[in-house]
Amino acid sequence: MYIIHSVNKLEYENEIKTGSYGRNSIEKFGFIHCSDLDTYYLVAPNFKDDYSDRVILLIDTDKVDCDIRWEDGGGVLFPHVYGLIKFDAIANVLPHLWDDNRNWVPNLELATNGLKREG
Repeated sequence: MYIIHSVNKLEYENEIKTGSYGRNSIEKFGFIHCSDLDTYYLVAPNFKDDYSDRVILLIDTDKVDCDIRWEDGGGVLFPHVYGLIKFDAIANVLPHLWDDNRNWVPNLELATNGLKREG
């Protein structure tokens, strides 16, 4: 199964040099906020006013070696990763795409991994 996480590109590039990702999120929240492929459209508007260069991490849960808990996020269950995500668990790093109105545009690569956009 794949889950996704959106992050500032520079933050990701700096963290992954250590061989894993998530230190900043864990320090701030205690876990890494993620989404499944079907519900990211609910999360994307949170970044609408953030004009930094963002990327989407496509994370292979079969390769994550720490606890992933599905927890309530306002009536929807979201995956939260309770530990660092090793480099080899990140299947792809994709640009976070927006249309002219700052609505998220799903990457073709996500569609090939089972993304169904609703809403």
